[in-house]
Amino acid sequence: MKLTGNTILITGGTSGLGLGFASELIKLGNKVIICGRREDRLKEISVKYPEITTRKSDISVDSERRSLVDWTLDHFPGLNMIINNAGIQTNQPINIQMDLSKVQQEVDTNFVAPIHLCALLTDHLKGKENAAIINISSGLAFVPLAFLPIYCATKAGIHSFTLSLRYLLRESGVRVFEIVPPAVDTELGRDRRTDGAQSHGGISVDEFIKDTMEALSRDEFEAAIGSAINLREKKELMFSILNK
Repeated sequence: MKLTGNTILITGGTSGLGLGFASELIKLGNKVIICGRREDRLKEISVKYPEITTRKSDISVDSERRSLVDWTLDHFPGLNMIINNAGIQTNQPINIQMDLSKVQQEVDTNFVAPIHLCALLTDHLKGKENAAIINISSGLAFVPLAFLPIYCATKAGIHSFTLSLRYLLRESGVRVFEIVPPAVDTELGRDRRTDGAQSHGGISVDEFIKDTMEALSRDEFEAAIGSAINLREKKELMFSILNK
Protein backbone atom coordinates (compact mmCIF):
# COMPACT_ATOMS: atom_id res chain seq x y z
CA MET A 1 0.00 0.00 0.00
CA LYS A 2 1.12 3.51 -0.79
CA LEU A 3 0.95 5.37 2.53
CA THR A 4 1.41 8.90 1.18
CA GLY A 5 -0.78 11.23 -0.85
CA ASN A 6 -4.10 9.68 0.21
CA THR A 7 -7.33 11.22 1.45
CA ILE A 8 -8.46 9.19 4.45
CA LEU A 9 -11.56 9.13 6.64
CA ILE A 10 -10.99 7.72 10.14
CA THR A 11 -13.89 6.93 12.45
CA GLY A 12 -13.40 7.19 16.19
CA GLY A 13 -10.56 9.61 15.69
CA THR A 14 -10.66 11.64 18.90
CA SER A 15 -8.42 9.35 20.98
CA GLY A 16 -6.55 6.06 21.07
CA LEU A 17 -5.90 4.20 17.85
CA GLY A 18 -7.91 6.61 15.70
CA LEU A 19 -5.95 9.66 16.79
CA GLY A 20 -2.74 7.64 16.55
CA PHE A 21 -3.51 6.79 12.93
CA ALA A 22 -4.47 10.38 12.15
CA SER A 23 -1.33 11.98 13.60
CA GLU A 24 0.95 9.47 11.85
CA LEU A 25 -0.79 9.67 8.48
CA ILE A 26 -0.64 13.47 8.53
CA LYS A 27 3.14 13.23 8.95
CA LEU A 28 3.27 11.05 5.84
CA GLY A 29 1.60 13.70 3.69
CA ASN A 30 -1.98 12.48 3.61
CA LYS A 31 -5.21 14.45 3.95
CA VAL A 32 -6.97 13.14 7.05
CA ILE A 33 -10.57 13.56 8.16
CA ILE A 34 -11.59 12.24 11.57
CA CYS A 35 -15.02 11.96 13.14
CA GLY A 36 -16.15 11.42 16.70
CA ARG A 37 -19.00 12.09 19.10
CA ARG A 38 -17.16 14.42 21.49
CA GLU A 39 -17.18 17.99 20.23
CA ASP A 40 -14.77 19.20 22.94
CA ARG A 41 -12.19 16.61 21.86
CA LEU A 42 -12.61 17.54 18.21
CA LYS A 43 -11.97 21.19 19.04
CA GLU A 44 -8.83 20.30 21.00
CA ILE A 45 -7.54 18.23 18.10
CA SER A 46 -8.22 21.04 15.63
CA VAL A 47 -5.97 23.30 17.71
CA LYS A 48 -3.22 20.73 18.23
CA TYR A 49 -3.35 19.30 14.70
CA PRO A 50 -4.68 22.03 12.38
CA GLU A 51 -3.91 19.82 9.37
CA ILE A 52 -6.55 17.31 10.50
CA THR A 53 -10.13 17.98 9.42
CA THR A 54 -12.70 17.15 12.09
CA ARG A 55 -16.40 16.32 11.88
CA LYS A 56 -18.81 15.61 14.72
CA SER A 57 -20.69 12.40 14.02
CA ASP A 58 -22.20 9.54 16.01
CA ILE A 59 -21.70 6.64 13.65
CA SER A 60 -24.02 4.40 15.67
CA VAL A 61 -26.89 6.38 14.10
CA ASP A 62 -27.98 5.58 10.52
CA SER A 63 -28.78 9.18 9.54
CA GLU A 64 -25.48 10.47 10.92
CA ARG A 65 -23.53 7.89 8.92
CA ARG A 66 -25.27 9.01 5.74
CA SER A 67 -24.69 12.67 6.59
CA LEU A 68 -21.01 12.00 7.32
CA VAL A 69 -20.48 10.31 3.96
CA ASP A 70 -22.38 13.00 2.02
CA TRP A 71 -20.41 15.77 3.72
CA THR A 72 -17.08 14.01 3.25
CA LEU A 73 -17.59 13.35 -0.45
CA ASP A 74 -18.81 16.94 -1.01
CA HIS A 75 -15.72 18.41 0.65
CA PHE A 76 -13.17 15.70 -0.19
CA PRO A 77 -14.11 14.11 -3.53
CA GLY A 78 -10.63 12.60 -3.70
CA LEU A 79 -11.34 10.34 -0.72
CA ASN A 80 -9.71 6.99 -1.43
CA MET A 81 -9.47 5.31 1.95
CA ILE A 82 -11.50 4.68 5.10
CA ILE A 83 -10.30 3.30 8.42
CA ASN A 84 -13.24 1.80 10.32
CA ASN A 85 -11.81 2.23 13.80
CA ALA A 86 -14.59 3.46 16.13
CA GLY A 87 -15.59 1.02 18.84
CA ILE A 88 -17.03 0.76 22.33
CA GLN A 89 -16.72 -2.01 24.90
CA THR A 90 -19.13 -2.97 27.68
CA ASN A 91 -19.53 -6.06 29.85
CA GLN A 92 -23.27 -6.59 29.91
CA PRO A 93 -24.51 -9.51 32.06
CA ILE A 94 -26.23 -12.26 30.11
CA ASN A 95 -29.31 -12.32 32.33
CA ILE A 96 -32.49 -10.36 33.02
CA GLN A 97 -30.45 -7.32 34.08
CA MET A 98 -28.95 -6.87 30.60
CA ASP A 99 -29.38 -3.32 29.30
CA LEU A 100 -30.50 -3.99 25.75
CA SER A 101 -30.06 -0.34 24.74
CA LYS A 102 -26.35 -0.57 25.55
CA VAL A 103 -26.08 -3.85 23.68
CA GLN A 104 -27.70 -2.23 20.67
CA GLN A 105 -25.34 0.74 20.79
CA GLU A 106 -22.33 -1.58 20.98
CA VAL A 107 -23.53 -3.65 18.04
CA ASP A 108 -24.41 -0.57 16.01
CA THR A 109 -21.07 1.13 16.68
CA ASN A 110 -18.77 -1.87 16.31
CA PHE A 111 -20.53 -3.92 13.66
CA VAL A 112 -23.39 -2.21 11.83
CA ALA A 113 -21.60 1.11 11.30
CA PRO A 114 -18.50 -0.29 9.52
CA ILE A 115 -20.69 -2.44 7.29
CA HIS A 116 -22.93 0.50 6.39
CA LEU A 117 -20.01 2.87 5.78
CA CYS A 118 -18.42 0.31 3.47
CA ALA A 119 -21.70 0.01 1.60
CA LEU A 120 -22.06 3.79 1.28
CA LEU A 121 -18.49 4.29 0.03
CA THR A 122 -17.69 1.24 -2.08
CA ASP A 123 -18.92 2.60 -5.41
CA HIS A 124 -17.02 5.84 -4.85
CA LEU A 125 -13.83 4.03 -3.89
CA LYS A 126 -13.92 1.83 -6.99
CA GLY A 127 -12.96 4.83 -9.09
CA LYS A 128 -9.98 5.89 -6.98
CA GLU A 129 -6.28 5.08 -7.20
CA ASN A 130 -4.79 3.21 -4.22
CA ALA A 131 -8.30 2.72 -2.80
CA ALA A 132 -8.53 0.81 0.45
CA ILE A 133 -10.89 -0.15 3.24
CA ILE A 134 -9.14 -0.83 6.55
CA ASN A 135 -11.26 -2.51 9.21
CA ILE A 136 -10.01 -2.66 12.80
CA SER A 137 -11.06 -5.90 14.48
CA SER A 138 -9.36 -7.34 17.58
CA GLY A 139 -7.43 -10.33 18.80
CA LEU A 140 -10.63 -11.00 20.74
CA ALA A 141 -12.32 -11.75 17.42
CA PHE A 142 -10.41 -15.04 17.49
CA VAL A 143 -10.33 -15.74 21.24
CA PRO A 144 -13.14 -14.10 23.22
CA LEU A 145 -12.94 -12.85 26.76
CA ALA A 146 -16.05 -14.42 28.24
CA PHE A 147 -16.93 -11.38 30.35
CA LEU A 148 -17.06 -9.23 27.18
CA PRO A 149 -19.36 -11.40 25.06
CA ILE A 150 -20.96 -8.65 22.97
CA TYR A 151 -17.74 -6.82 22.16
CA CYS A 152 -15.98 -10.03 21.16
CA ALA A 153 -18.90 -11.13 19.02
CA THR A 154 -18.96 -7.81 17.15
CA LYS A 155 -15.24 -8.08 16.42
CA ALA A 156 -15.63 -11.70 15.27
CA GLY A 157 -18.35 -10.40 12.97
CA ILE A 158 -16.03 -7.73 11.58
CA HIS A 159 -13.39 -10.38 10.90
CA SER A 160 -15.89 -12.53 9.00
CA PHE A 161 -17.36 -9.55 7.14
CA THR A 162 -13.89 -8.39 6.09
CA LEU A 163 -13.06 -11.81 4.63
CA SER A 164 -16.25 -11.69 2.56
CA LEU A 165 -15.78 -8.07 1.51
CA ARG A 166 -12.21 -8.71 0.38
CA TYR A 167 -13.45 -11.55 -1.82
CA LEU A 168 -16.37 -9.56 -3.21
CA LEU A 169 -14.13 -6.62 -4.13
CA ARG A 170 -11.21 -8.71 -5.40
CA GLU A 171 -11.53 -7.41 -8.99
CA SER A 172 -12.70 -3.88 -8.15
CA GLY A 173 -9.38 -2.21 -7.40
CA VAL A 174 -10.42 -1.64 -3.78
CA ARG A 175 -8.13 -3.48 -1.39
CA VAL A 176 -9.59 -4.61 1.92
CA PHE A 177 -7.39 -4.86 5.00
CA GLU A 178 -8.02 -6.13 8.51
CA ILE A 179 -5.87 -4.91 11.38
CA VAL A 180 -6.02 -7.18 14.43
CA PRO A 181 -4.87 -5.27 17.53
CA PRO A 182 -3.75 -6.83 20.79
CA ALA A 183 -4.54 -5.03 24.05
CA VAL A 184 -3.46 -1.42 23.47
CA ASP A 185 -3.20 1.28 26.13
CA THR A 186 -6.27 3.37 25.17
CA GLU A 187 -9.54 4.58 26.70
CA LEU A 188 -11.44 1.56 25.34
CA GLY A 189 -13.81 0.22 27.97
CA ARG A 190 -13.38 3.26 30.21
CA ASP A 191 -17.13 3.43 30.85
CA ARG A 192 -17.14 -0.03 32.46
CA ARG A 193 -14.18 0.60 34.79
CA THR A 194 -14.70 1.89 38.32
CA ASP A 195 -11.75 4.25 37.90
CA GLY A 196 -12.41 6.25 34.74
CA ALA A 197 -8.77 7.34 34.57
CA GLN A 198 -7.50 3.75 34.55
CA SER A 199 -5.88 2.72 31.26
CA HIS A 200 -6.84 -0.29 29.18
CA GLY A 201 -3.33 -1.67 29.52
CA GLY A 202 -1.35 -3.35 26.76
CA ILE A 203 1.20 -1.98 24.31
CA SER A 204 1.48 1.74 23.63
CA VAL A 205 -0.45 3.37 20.82
CA ASP A 206 2.85 4.44 19.24
CA GLU A 207 4.11 0.85 19.13
CA PHE A 208 0.83 -0.35 17.67
CA ILE A 209 0.81 2.34 14.97
CA LYS A 210 4.43 1.65 14.03
CA ASP A 211 3.82 -2.08 13.60
CA THR A 212 0.56 -1.47 11.74
CA MET A 213 2.14 0.94 9.26
CA GLU A 214 4.84 -1.60 8.52
CA ALA A 215 2.23 -4.31 7.92
CA LEU A 216 0.22 -2.06 5.59
CA SER A 217 3.33 -1.12 3.63
CA ARG A 218 3.87 -4.86 3.04
CA ASP A 219 0.25 -5.30 1.86
CA GLU A 220 -0.44 -7.65 4.75
CA PHE A 221 -4.18 -7.97 4.28
CA GLU A 222 -4.85 -9.60 7.66
CA ALA A 223 -2.30 -8.10 10.02
CA ALA A 224 -2.26 -9.41 13.57
CA ILE A 225 -0.17 -7.11 15.73
CA GLY A 226 1.91 -8.16 18.73
CA SER A 227 0.26 -10.68 21.05
CA ALA A 228 -2.77 -10.85 18.75
CA ILE A 229 -0.69 -13.24 16.64
CA ASN A 230 -0.99 -15.87 19.38
CA LEU A 231 -4.72 -15.21 19.73
CA ARG A 232 -5.21 -15.88 16.03
CA GLU A 233 -2.92 -18.90 15.79
CA LYS A 234 -3.36 -20.66 19.17
CA LYS A 235 -7.07 -20.22 19.81
CA GLU A 236 -7.80 -23.09 22.21
CA LEU A 237 -4.69 -22.55 24.34
CA MET A 238 -5.23 -18.79 24.54
CA PHE A 239 -8.92 -19.16 25.40
CA SER A 240 -8.04 -21.17 28.51
CA ILE A 241 -5.34 -18.66 29.48
CA LEU A 242 -7.52 -15.57 28.98
CA ASN A 243 -10.55 -17.00 30.75
CA LYS A 244 -8.99 -18.58 33.86
